[in-house]
Amino acid sequence: MARSRVPVLSAVESRAEQLDTIAAVLPIDRRDRLAELLTDADVETLRHLVNEGMGGNTLRALTSDLAYLEAWSQAATGEPLPWPAPEALLLKFVAHHLWDPRRRETDPDHGMPGDVEQTLRNGGFLKSLGPHAPDTVRRRLANWSTLTKWRGVEGAFASPALKTAIRLAVRAVPRQRRRKSAKAVTGDVLAKLLATCAGESLRDVRDRAILMVAFASGGRRRSEVAGLRKEQLTIEVPVTGEDGIPLPSLSIHLGRTKNSGASQDEVVYLTGRPVDALNAWLAAAKIDSGSVFRGIDRWGNVSRRALDPKAVNDIVKRRVTAAGLEPGEFSAHGLRSGYLTEAANRGVPLPEAMEQSRHRSVQQASSYYNSATRRSGRAARLIA
Repeated sequence: MARSRVPVLSAVESRAEQLDTIAAVLPIDRRDRLAELLTDADVETLRHLVNEGMGGNTLRALTSDLAYLEAWSQAATGEPLPWPAPEALLLKFVAHHLWDPRRRETDPDHGMPGDVEQTLRNGGFLKSLGPHAPDTVRRRLANWSTLTKWRGVEGAFASPALKTAIRLAVRAVPRQRRRKSAKAVTGDVLAKLLATCAGESLRDVRDRAILMVAFASGGRRRSEVAGLRKEQLTIEVPVTGEDGIPLPSLSIHLGRTKNSGASQDEVVYLTGRPVDALNAWLAAAKIDSGSVFRGIDRWGNVSRRALDPKAVNDIVKRRVTAAGLEPGEFSAHGLRSGYLTEAANRGVPLPEAMEQSRHRSVQQASSYYNSATRRSGRAARLIA
């Protein structure tokens, strides 16, 4: 009697299957590409971190940086990342990412080699022109160090040579610090964006809910918006409006966030129109569990998977363009800065606004208030 053959999964297929098992905790786009790029040990490290209960945003950042580091190592050395990485490789990483554009004009070998850069661009890992931002390099090195420790080995991340290389590279090329969004999406801008999605198509209903929920919930980060699940929403007792009419209310349990403690469950609230917009989307898309905000294909079918955080930024820019504004001046982060700026303009006390935005740093949050006060203050209107 012939024996039935059990298909043998290739290494790539096996890794893809393992990535699927942690997708509910760690949403991963381009799963198949990551399965080709990451090693078995890389995937096992990610599974271990999920089991340890590490925050979702931290896991996404670690995965993204690990994928970039593996791609860079393959392009620069022809080999996967070694664990631990020797000091020479860490210095090479700094040299490839923190370089002087002025020197590059006369020395084509300065900075990242052209073939390495092109390989990373072809793979979709490198998009910006010029050297990396110092904070990006520091973050990737920090995550590289974290992953090294989780593998039970020690790296050379604290070496004096590495610290000196970073310090000198940053000093050699002064950079102006820029906000994540050049302009804040304040109330007047938000109204223009909402006007572009006033229709009843699924995309209009979804985008309207995304904009209103992200803004009204304190300016939620795009990762928090994309990762929002129905199970995080709790219907609350209606709130009485100024005209005595009850307004729908719900709470959003954010769980652990970038600014919360390890065991702290962050909660924010929605009241009124944002709740109506969210309920309209859930009803139109027939969503009763799982991811709240999802992709819509060209035939109008709603995906079962959550939106990628980048898609939230794309939606904001698309609505900015439709409103006749300059897309280069706004991004999804503008909803976060816009919330605090609008709160300041309306005279909402800073502590009350921070309860909703969940900013931990008073200094950071107050900068929006100080800017609003200076714009409308007497010092700025001496010849008005």
